[in-house]
Amino acid sequence: MFAKLLRTVFSQIFLAVFSGFFGNTSVLSAFFYCLNQRNALRRLRCVFCLEVKKLYSANSLLDLSHTKACDYLKKYNALWEALPHISEIIKALSDGLDDTFIKIGEHAWAHKSAKIAPTAYIGDWVIIGADTEVRHCAFIRGNALVGEGCVVGNSVELKNVIIFDGVQVPHYNYVGDSILGYKSHMGAGSITSNVKSDKTLVTVCGTSRVDTGLKKFGAILGDFVEVGCNSVLNPGTVIGRRSRVYPLTSVRGVIPADSIVKSGSMKIVARDCK
Repeated sequence: MFAKLLRTVFSQIFLAVFSGFFGNTSVLSAFFYCLNQRNALRRLRCVFCLEVKKLYSANSLLDLSHTKACDYLKKYNALWEALPHISEIIKALSDGLDDTFIKIGEHAWAHKSAKIAPTAYIGDWVIIGADTEVRHCAFIRGNALVGEGCVVGNSVELKNVIIFDGVQVPHYNYVGDSILGYKSHMGAGSITSNVKSDKTLVTVCGTSRVDTGLKKFGAILGDFVEVGCNSVLNPGTVIGRRSRVYPLTSVRGVIPADSIVKSGSMKIVARDCK
Protein backbone atom coordinates (compact mmCIF):
# COMPACT_ATOMS: atom_id res chain seq x y z
CA MET A 1 0.00 0.00 0.00
CA PHE A 2 2.83 2.40 0.91
CA ALA A 3 4.65 1.60 -2.33
CA LYS A 4 1.49 2.34 -4.33
CA LEU A 5 1.04 5.69 -2.53
CA LEU A 6 4.68 6.56 -3.15
CA ARG A 7 4.32 5.85 -6.87
CA THR A 8 1.22 8.10 -7.02
CA VAL A 9 3.00 10.99 -5.25
CA PHE A 10 6.05 10.62 -7.48
CA SER A 11 3.83 10.64 -10.56
CA GLN A 12 2.19 13.92 -9.53
CA ILE A 13 5.53 15.57 -8.76
CA PHE A 14 6.90 14.39 -12.08
CA LEU A 15 3.91 15.86 -13.90
CA ALA A 16 4.17 19.17 -12.07
CA VAL A 17 7.92 19.64 -12.63
CA PHE A 18 8.06 18.63 -16.28
CA SER A 19 4.73 19.83 -17.60
CA GLY A 20 6.38 23.15 -18.58
CA PHE A 21 8.56 21.38 -21.10
CA PHE A 22 5.51 20.09 -22.96
CA GLY A 23 3.09 23.00 -22.49
CA ASN A 24 0.53 20.47 -21.15
CA THR A 25 0.51 17.11 -19.46
CA SER A 26 -0.94 15.02 -22.27
CA VAL A 27 2.32 13.35 -23.26
CA LEU A 28 3.26 12.51 -19.70
CA SER A 29 -0.25 11.31 -18.96
CA ALA A 30 0.02 8.97 -21.93
CA PHE A 31 3.38 7.78 -20.62
CA PHE A 32 1.97 6.93 -17.20
CA TYR A 33 -1.07 5.31 -18.77
CA CYS A 34 1.21 2.97 -20.73
CA LEU A 35 3.23 2.30 -17.58
CA ASN A 36 0.11 1.36 -15.66
CA GLN A 37 -1.07 -0.87 -18.52
CA ARG A 38 2.27 -2.66 -18.53
CA ASN A 39 2.04 -3.26 -14.78
CA ALA A 40 -1.51 -4.54 -15.18
CA LEU A 41 -0.31 -6.93 -17.89
CA ARG A 42 2.42 -8.18 -15.59
CA ARG A 43 -0.11 -8.81 -12.82
CA LEU A 44 -2.37 -10.64 -15.29
CA ARG A 45 0.55 -12.76 -16.42
CA CYS A 46 1.33 -13.66 -12.79
CA VAL A 47 -2.29 -14.68 -12.19
CA PHE A 48 -2.21 -16.78 -15.38
CA CYS A 49 1.03 -18.49 -14.28
CA LEU A 50 -0.54 -19.29 -10.90
CA GLU A 51 -3.57 -20.79 -12.66
CA VAL A 52 -1.34 -22.93 -14.87
CA LYS A 53 0.66 -24.08 -11.85
CA LYS A 54 -2.51 -24.90 -9.91
CA LEU A 55 -4.14 -26.88 -12.71
CA TYR A 56 -1.24 -28.50 -14.54
CA SER A 57 1.64 -28.89 -12.09
CA ALA A 58 2.91 -32.31 -11.03
CA ASN A 59 1.44 -32.09 -7.52
CA SER A 60 -2.03 -31.26 -8.83
CA LEU A 61 -2.24 -34.41 -10.96
CA LEU A 62 0.24 -36.97 -9.68
CA ASP A 63 1.64 -38.69 -6.61
CA LEU A 64 5.30 -37.98 -7.18
CA SER A 65 6.42 -40.65 -4.73
CA HIS A 66 5.74 -43.18 -7.49
CA THR A 67 8.41 -42.15 -10.00
CA LYS A 68 12.17 -41.79 -10.04
CA ALA A 69 11.64 -38.47 -11.84
CA CYS A 70 10.05 -36.89 -8.75
CA ASP A 71 12.69 -34.21 -8.13
CA TYR A 72 12.80 -33.24 -11.80
CA LEU A 73 9.05 -32.94 -12.35
CA LYS A 74 8.72 -30.59 -9.38
CA LYS A 75 10.72 -27.97 -11.26
CA TYR A 76 8.08 -27.32 -13.92
CA ASN A 77 5.04 -25.08 -13.62
CA ALA A 78 3.22 -27.25 -16.17
CA LEU A 79 3.99 -30.94 -16.61
CA TRP A 80 4.27 -30.78 -20.39
CA GLU A 81 7.34 -28.56 -19.96
CA ALA A 82 9.19 -31.73 -18.93
CA LEU A 83 8.52 -33.53 -22.23
CA PRO A 84 11.45 -32.05 -24.21
CA HIS A 85 13.77 -32.96 -21.33
CA ILE A 86 12.90 -36.61 -20.70
CA SER A 87 16.15 -37.87 -22.23
CA GLU A 88 18.13 -35.49 -20.00
CA ILE A 89 16.19 -36.70 -16.95
CA ILE A 90 16.94 -40.33 -17.79
CA LYS A 91 20.61 -39.58 -18.38
CA ALA A 92 20.84 -37.95 -14.95
CA LEU A 93 18.97 -40.81 -13.27
CA SER A 94 21.13 -43.45 -14.92
CA ASP A 95 24.19 -42.09 -13.13
CA GLY A 96 22.59 -42.90 -9.77
CA LEU A 97 21.28 -46.40 -10.44
CA ASP A 98 22.41 -49.02 -7.92
CA ASP A 99 23.57 -52.59 -8.53
CA THR A 100 19.99 -53.89 -8.64
CA PHE A 101 19.86 -52.52 -12.19
CA ILE A 102 21.60 -54.19 -15.10
CA LYS A 103 22.55 -52.77 -18.44
CA ILE A 104 20.45 -54.20 -21.27
CA GLY A 105 21.63 -51.89 -24.06
CA GLU A 106 24.13 -49.14 -24.74
CA HIS A 107 21.93 -46.61 -22.95
CA ALA A 108 19.25 -48.82 -21.40
CA TRP A 109 18.87 -50.31 -17.93
CA ALA A 110 16.38 -52.64 -16.26
CA HIS A 111 15.89 -53.81 -12.71
CA LYS A 112 16.95 -57.41 -12.14
CA SER A 113 13.37 -58.38 -11.28
CA ALA A 114 11.91 -56.98 -14.51
CA LYS A 115 10.69 -59.53 -17.04
CA ILE A 116 11.49 -58.59 -20.63
CA ALA A 117 10.45 -60.77 -23.55
CA PRO A 118 13.32 -61.61 -25.91
CA THR A 119 11.25 -60.26 -28.81
CA ALA A 120 10.85 -56.81 -27.22
CA TYR A 121 12.80 -53.88 -28.68
CA ILE A 122 14.49 -51.51 -26.22
CA GLY A 123 15.96 -48.29 -27.61
CA ASP A 124 18.31 -45.73 -26.07
CA TRP A 125 17.80 -43.86 -22.81
CA VAL A 126 15.39 -46.29 -21.23
CA ILE A 127 15.04 -47.26 -17.57
CA ILE A 128 12.68 -50.10 -16.60
CA GLY A 129 11.72 -50.47 -12.94
CA ALA A 130 11.39 -53.43 -10.60
CA ASP A 131 8.76 -56.12 -11.23
CA THR A 132 7.74 -54.60 -14.55
CA GLU A 133 6.76 -56.89 -17.40
CA VAL A 134 7.63 -56.02 -20.99
CA ARG A 135 5.79 -58.46 -23.20
CA HIS A 136 6.18 -59.99 -26.64
CA CYS A 137 6.99 -57.53 -29.44
CA ALA A 138 6.78 -54.41 -27.26
CA PHE A 139 8.52 -51.50 -29.00
CA ILE A 140 10.18 -49.06 -26.57
CA ARG A 141 11.67 -46.65 -29.08
CA GLY A 142 13.63 -44.56 -26.59
CA ASN A 143 13.47 -41.82 -23.96
CA ALA A 144 11.23 -43.91 -21.72
CA LEU A 145 11.21 -44.01 -17.94
CA VAL A 146 9.05 -46.98 -16.92
CA GLY A 147 8.24 -47.38 -13.23
CA GLU A 148 7.84 -50.36 -10.94
CA GLY A 149 5.17 -53.01 -11.34
CA CYS A 150 4.12 -51.85 -14.79
CA VAL A 151 2.86 -53.83 -17.78
CA VAL A 152 4.05 -52.90 -21.27
CA GLY A 153 2.15 -55.32 -23.43
CA ASN A 154 2.09 -57.01 -26.79
CA SER A 155 2.87 -54.63 -29.69
CA VAL A 156 2.75 -51.55 -27.41
CA GLU A 157 4.90 -48.62 -28.57
CA LEU A 158 6.42 -46.16 -26.10
CA LYS A 159 8.28 -43.03 -27.13
CA ASN A 160 9.44 -40.09 -24.98
CA VAL A 161 7.34 -40.96 -21.95
CA ILE A 162 7.35 -41.06 -18.18
CA ILE A 163 5.35 -44.03 -16.91
CA PHE A 164 4.65 -44.00 -13.17
CA ASP A 165 4.57 -47.13 -10.98
CA GLY A 166 1.74 -49.58 -11.50
CA VAL A 167 0.73 -48.32 -14.96
CA GLN A 168 -0.72 -50.80 -17.43
CA VAL A 169 -0.52 -50.32 -21.19
CA PRO A 170 -1.12 -53.99 -21.98
CA HIS A 171 -2.48 -54.37 -25.53
CA TYR A 172 -1.73 -52.54 -28.78
CA ASN A 173 -1.30 -49.07 -27.29
CA TYR A 174 0.70 -46.14 -28.63
CA VAL A 175 1.95 -43.75 -25.95
CA GLY A 176 4.13 -40.91 -27.19
CA ASP A 177 5.27 -37.62 -25.64
CA SER A 178 3.10 -38.30 -22.61
CA ILE A 179 3.11 -38.79 -18.84
CA LEU A 180 0.97 -41.53 -17.27
CA GLY A 181 0.24 -41.26 -13.55
CA TYR A 182 0.28 -43.90 -10.82
CA LYS A 183 -1.84 -46.98 -11.59
CA SER A 184 -3.41 -45.43 -14.66
CA HIS A 185 -4.59 -47.92 -17.26
CA MET A 186 -5.10 -47.73 -21.02
CA GLY A 187 -7.47 -50.32 -22.47
CA ALA A 188 -6.67 -52.37 -25.56
CA GLY A 189 -6.07 -50.27 -28.65
CA SER A 190 -6.31 -46.88 -26.90
CA ILE A 191 -3.68 -44.38 -27.99
CA THR A 192 -2.26 -40.95 -27.39
CA SER A 193 -2.22 -38.84 -30.54
CA ASN A 194 0.80 -36.60 -30.14
CA VAL A 195 0.80 -34.44 -33.31
CA LYS A 196 -2.02 -32.27 -34.66
CA SER A 197 -3.21 -33.02 -38.19
CA ASP A 198 -2.28 -29.51 -39.35
CA LYS A 199 1.15 -29.80 -37.64
CA THR A 200 0.64 -26.58 -35.65
CA LEU A 201 1.77 -26.23 -32.04
CA VAL A 202 -0.34 -27.95 -29.41
CA THR A 203 -2.58 -25.93 -27.11
CA VAL A 204 -4.23 -27.12 -23.91
CA CYS A 205 -7.90 -26.09 -23.77
CA GLY A 206 -9.10 -25.84 -20.18
CA THR A 207 -10.60 -22.78 -18.46
CA SER A 208 -8.44 -20.90 -20.96
CA ARG A 209 -6.29 -21.83 -23.94
CA VAL A 210 -2.66 -22.40 -22.99
CA ASP A 211 0.01 -22.44 -25.68
CA THR A 212 2.51 -25.19 -24.90
CA GLY A 213 5.05 -24.27 -27.57
CA LEU A 214 5.28 -27.98 -28.40
CA LYS A 215 4.69 -29.63 -31.74
CA LYS A 216 4.53 -33.06 -30.07
CA PHE A 217 2.47 -33.53 -26.92
CA GLY A 218 0.19 -36.48 -26.41
CA ALA A 219 -1.54 -36.67 -23.03
CA ILE A 220 -1.07 -36.40 -19.29
CA LEU A 221 -3.05 -38.87 -17.18
CA GLY A 222 -3.51 -38.30 -13.48
CA ASP A 223 -3.31 -41.12 -10.94
CA PHE A 224 -5.83 -43.97 -11.29
CA VAL A 225 -7.20 -42.80 -14.66
CA GLU A 226 -8.96 -45.50 -16.71
CA VAL A 227 -9.04 -45.16 -20.51
CA GLY A 228 -11.44 -47.49 -22.34
CA CYS A 229 -10.57 -49.66 -25.32
CA ASN A 230 -9.91 -48.01 -28.68
CA SER A 231 -10.20 -44.48 -27.30
CA VAL A 232 -8.09 -41.66 -28.72
CA LEU A 233 -6.52 -39.01 -26.52
CA ASN A 234 -5.99 -36.07 -28.85
CA PRO A 235 -2.90 -33.82 -28.63
CA GLY A 236 -2.75 -31.81 -25.41
CA THR A 237 -5.27 -33.89 -23.45
CA VAL A 238 -5.00 -33.63 -19.64
CA ILE A 239 -7.11 -35.98 -17.50
CA GLY A 240 -7.48 -35.47 -13.76
CA ARG A 241 -7.15 -38.11 -11.08
CA ARG A 242 -9.56 -41.07 -10.96
CA SER A 243 -11.43 -40.08 -14.12
CA ARG A 244 -12.77 -42.69 -16.54
CA VAL A 245 -12.98 -42.59 -20.31
CA TYR A 246 -15.50 -44.94 -21.89
CA PRO A 247 -14.45 -47.12 -24.85
CA LEU A 248 -14.39 -45.65 -28.37
CA THR A 249 -14.22 -42.09 -27.08
CA SER A 250 -12.29 -39.24 -28.71
CA VAL A 251 -11.01 -37.02 -25.90
CA ARG A 252 -9.54 -33.53 -26.07
CA GLY A 253 -8.92 -30.68 -23.68
CA VAL A 254 -8.87 -30.85 -19.89
CA ILE A 255 -10.98 -33.40 -18.03
CA PRO A 256 -11.45 -32.61 -14.31
CA ALA A 257 -10.72 -35.16 -11.62
CA ASP A 258 -13.40 -37.75 -10.79
CA SER A 259 -15.17 -37.38 -14.15
CA ILE A 260 -16.71 -39.83 -16.62
CA VAL A 261 -16.23 -39.18 -20.34
CA LYS A 262 -18.65 -40.80 -22.79
CA SER A 263 -19.12 -40.42 -26.53
CA GLY A 264 -22.61 -40.27 -27.93
CA SER A 265 -25.46 -42.57 -27.03
CA MET A 266 -26.18 -46.08 -28.23
CA LYS A 267 -29.46 -46.65 -30.05
CA ILE A 268 -31.08 -50.07 -30.31
CA VAL A 269 -33.56 -50.60 -33.13
CA ALA A 270 -35.53 -53.67 -34.15
CA ARG A 271 -34.33 -55.63 -37.14
CA ASP A 272 -36.51 -55.92 -40.18
CA CYS A 273 -36.62 -59.67 -40.61
CA LYS A 274 -39.07 -59.73 -43.51
